[in-house]
Amino acid sequence: MHRALITGGTSGIGAAFAREFAERRVDLVLVARNADRLSRFAQEIRTRYGIDVEEMVCDLEIEADRERVEARLSEESTERPAIDILVNNAGFSVRSDILGEDLSLHDSGIQVMIKAVLHLSNAAGRAMARRGQGWIINVNSVSGYLPQNNYSAIKSWGNTYTEALAVRLAGSGVHVTSLQPGWVRTEFHERAGISGSSIPDFLWLSPERLVQECLRDVARGKLISVPSKRFKVLAFLARIAPRNAMHSIAAWFTKRRDSEKPLPKHSAKGTK
Repeated sequence: MHRALITGGTSGIGAAFAREFAERRVDLVLVARNADRLSRFAQEIRTRYGIDVEEMVCDLEIEADRERVEARLSEESTERPAIDILVNNAGFSVRSDILGEDLSLHDSGIQVMIKAVLHLSNAAGRAMARRGQGWIINVNSVSGYLPQNNYSAIKSWGNTYTEALAVRLAGSGVHVTSLQPGWVRTEFHERAGISGSSIPDFLWLSPERLVQECLRDVARGKLISVPSKRFKVLAFLARIAPRNAMHSIAAWFTKRRDSEKPLPKHSAKGTK
């Protein structure tokens, strides 16, 4: 039986991955910061699907916590089954001015969405390559093609890094996928105080559809998964468009977003 470790695994895209894997009888290791929410969600999955669910309360900004997850990914003892699927999903909106006096949210974003992805993928990739089988799914974004803000810059790194990782692991038996969503209806925007009212309804996807299409792409051996035809087209156009045109589009999107009436912020660091 396979075992998947999912970061940010209790809400949004992470929870959708957890449920979809559970439907397929894949045991889980769920990584999240909120212990109460993690416990409730893990028990819900156990009760509904009858699979094994490990709980890891971790803040991926904290080095010691991140190292515990790395150790679990590297583990090959007979005491606990090895991890053969990693979903790097934890993340949050970095809605903060790149010229602002306070760069703490940017620093946090880099820790969680760059450093943690790098370290966890490294641990998983080495362990899986030794066994000759495994799957790594990094949840990136089509916004990585748009020079809009530091979140876009972080996701641009994620898109490129995941392709580099796939090149490095070619022939090892470890398959790598860069999941590049567009707008997905989760708590991600709400937690950042973004209403999303400027985005047309037809552009929004459900996390369930996103995950199902991603796993179909994984089964087909695809490196890049952009769920839905509309976002495939948008991502393709973003990749081939002149950069000055993309600068204008990014400025337009930013202006539209900034004109939205903000929602009350629950926490800057919500998961996708």
